[in-house]
Amino acid sequence: MEFDDQMRRFFGTDDLGNVSPEAMASGIERMQVEFGLETDKGRRFAMWSLLYMLGAAPDLDTAFEDAGDRDAARRFMDLLDEVNAGEDN
Repeated sequence: MEFDDQMRRFFGTDDLGNVSPEAMASGIERMQVEFGLETDKGRRFAMWSLLYMLGAAPDLDTAFEDAGDRDAARRFMDLLDEVNAGEDN
């Protein structure tokens, strides 16, 4: 699942700046429900990543049964933190 596809699927646009607070909350809720039902590891990771960036991701221990998937998520979090720290400088 491509990032832009997720944005359009859950928020109706690929520009979150155009999403109302109500639509954002609704899209996040739909994504959280679908995340809980998703069985494909790649799709789950993609949805979790977007939820993380939106501040709405479930805890790693809840989200991923596999230790390797949790480690990948931690690396993603670290990389995102590095990028965000670089933007502050």
